[in-house]
Amino acid sequence: MSKIKLAEIAHARSGDKGDISNVGLIAFDQKGYDVIKDKVTADRVKEHFGDLVKGKVIRYELPNILAFNFVMYGALGGGGAHSLHIDALGKTMAGALLRMEVDPGD
Repeated sequence: MSKIKLAEIAHARSGDKGDISNVGLIAFDQKGYDVIKDKVTADRVKEHFGDLVKGKVIRYELPNILAFNFVMYGALGGGGAHSLHIDALGKTMAGALLRMEVDPGD
């Protein structure tokens, strides 16, 4: 099967606190949740963001609402008061994650 963008199987919201960004990734249905659970690991998210995320990424599962929360440390160049990043507050990190491509097949 060909690759798909996460935006085809989920929606997302993001926020921030200092230099930590978090992205909630919510699947549209159980099938999408299963793909995300299998393919969108903390390591894969860190790889997707590359040099933007300097610290660790932790993935939390919320199966009762078909969602995951990714907490990314060192992701905002020091945070709003210290960063030269265009989006020092992490509000667009959800959109960036939805652009990640995954192969939904086995």
